[in-house]
Amino acid sequence: MFDTVFTTIGSSTKYLIVKNPNKGILNISEIKLKNGHASPFILNVDGSPGKYHTNIEIPANDSIFIMVQVNVNPTNQNSPLIISDELEFHYNGNKQTVYLEAWGQDAYYHKPDKAIYFSNGSYLPYSLISSSENTTVVWPNDKPHVIYGWVVVDSTQKLIIQPGTKIYLNYKAGIWVYRYGEIKVNGTLGNEVIFTSARREKDYLDEPGQWDRIWINEGSTGNEINYAIIKNGFIGIQAELLGNSFNVPKRLKITNTKIQNMSLWGMYFLGFNVWGGNNVVINCREYCLNILSGGKYTFYHSTFANFWNKSVREKSCIHINNYNTQQTLPLDSCYFGSCIIDGNRNEEITLDLSTSTPSLLPKYFFSNCVLRTQINTINPQHFEFNKINVHVDFKDISNYNAELGSNSQAGMFSQGNATLHANYFPNDIKGQLRLAPFWAGAYVK
Repeated sequence: MFDTVFTTIGSSTKYLIVKNPNKGILNISEIKLKNGHASPFILNVDGSPGKYHTNIEIPANDSIFIMVQVNVNPTNQNSPLIISDELEFHYNGNKQTVYLEAWGQDAYYHKPDKAIYFSNGSYLPYSLISSSENTTVVWPNDKPHVIYGWVVVDSTQKLIIQPGTKIYLNYKAGIWVYRYGEIKVNGTLGNEVIFTSARREKDYLDEPGQWDRIWINEGSTGNEINYAIIKNGFIGIQAELLGNSFNVPKRLKITNTKIQNMSLWGMYFLGFNVWGGNNVVINCREYCLNILSGGKYTFYHSTFANFWNKSVREKSCIHINNYNTQQTLPLDSCYFGSCIIDGNRNEEITLDLSTSTPSLLPKYFFSNCVLRTQINTINPQHFEFNKINVHVDFKDISNYNAELGSNSQAGMFSQGNATLHANYFPNDIKGQLRLAPFWAGAYVK
């Protein structure tokens, strides 16, 4: 791994030791770079330069040094973000590989310098956005941001992310907004903030589970995410209280945001307060939206569509729950206005709700929505003016395009609260004006 030093000087050299632990001489028939002469990496094998070496002998219980150098111009924005190759060793019909990785562009690197250690021996590596308390940190958009481990917004800190910022997260990396901390993702139409995996090779561009999540826990009422694209992680956004602090202030506003290709859930909320609209959550291995332990939720003109095809999917598109093993919890409201909830299963809504506590009866409502469900939707306390099991006809859902096709039956609504929903979001996620009668979901047809 060629790290930050590389981006400041344009080249860097690292070495590895190849050991022969055997009692006899080891002959390595080939040491070569997989990409051959096209590789930006340069080798020096035990003093001999070149990208291809043959018949290298290592005496018994001895070793050789291999120097690896890479040269690129880190200020060239046309270079790939990550440059990689494989160093191959062939001997006695066997092959071993060392992976080489360097950053081809200059970037802001966020690397852990602290860790939380657990009793089982595991640990969580992290860095703070600043060593100072009561501070606001702005992430600029002039260079990519590359995250290793966890970046933590601590209790008295605020993180503001500028429009057009690209954030690349390595394996198990994430952003953690700790209690009373605050995050504002200030994307705009055409200058969305992108959260995605650091691996940029072709084979990884549509691979889920490559980083962890954006995690917000109890505290600040000022968390906002607008015009973000969040993809290829484990959980897109997780917002939750910790412990039993149900009365602490906690709020997330999420708008005009697209979450896709998560290896578990798109949105995960536990006892939180979330208000959002013009959001698109597509193709997650389990739930696109998972609500646990009650809370307060409002979604307008959002599309939840689960046509996951990378493995068998056994969960519905959305899941709503208001209890845990100890108690029933308040679901103060869970309102879906002019939303689409669809997928390739017969049942895409799971209402896992307890009514055992009369004072905590769950409050949920679907108004002017398009729903894929087998639930009885006659009860006016929970459903009004919805379309059930109609053909939505997304343009290209397998490639995460949830715009409405020419044969879509997903609209149009003028009854009930349809005008109210459109007043909150008079334009769709692409900026198109909504006109009556109104199409459900995040897109105008």
